[in-house]
Amino acid sequence: MTLSIDVCRRQRPYSRREYLGRVLWSLAQPFFRLSPRPLFGWRALLLRLFGARIGPRAHVYPSARIYLPWNLTMGAEASIGEWALIYNLGSVSIGDRATISHRAHLCAGSHDYRDPALPLLRLPIEVGPQAWICADAFVGPGRRIGEGAIVGAAAVVVKDVPPWTIVAGNPARVIRSRQMFR
Repeated sequence: MTLSIDVCRRQRPYSRREYLGRVLWSLAQPFFRLSPRPLFGWRALLLRLFGARIGPRAHVYPSARIYLPWNLTMGAEASIGEWALIYNLGSVSIGDRATISHRAHLCAGSHDYRDPALPLLRLPIEVGPQAWICADAFVGPGRRIGEGAIVGAAAVVVKDVPPWTIVAGNPARVIRSRQMFR
C-alpha cells in the first residue's frame, strides 16, 4: 500500500458552511484573544455567536485556542485554562465544573492510517462533570473522561478514563481512586 498524498490533499473534509465558519472565526480571533482576562462573559458570548453551547459561569481564558466553536459544549462553571488547545474537529463536551488546565490538549481529530488517502476522522471527546485535565495533558480522539476523574500533568490518554479515578503517565494508567464529591 502506497501513501496517496495527492488524494489526501485534494479531499475537502469540511462543508462550505464550515469553511465559511472557519474564515469568520479566524477574523473574530483578535476580539477573543485580546480581550482582558476577566471578560469571561464576553468570550462566552463570542463562542455562542459561533454556535458553541456554553453553560452559566463557564470560564474560557483569552489564550485558549478553540478550533471550531460550533463543536464545543461546556457545562456550568466549567473552565478552559490558559494556552489550552481544544482541537475539536469532532465534538468536545466538557461537563459541569470540569477543568481543562493550562496547555492541555484535547484532540478530537485524526486520520485513518489504514486508508492510503488518509481520510479525516472526527472523533468526539467527552469530559465528565467535575473531571480535571491537568497541565500539559493530552486527550486523544474518541476518548471519554469519566465524572470526577483526574488526568495527571503531562499524561497521554489513549483509552477511556473511568469515573473517579486518577490516571498519569504515557500512556496514562490508573494510579488510584478518587473520593466522590456530591
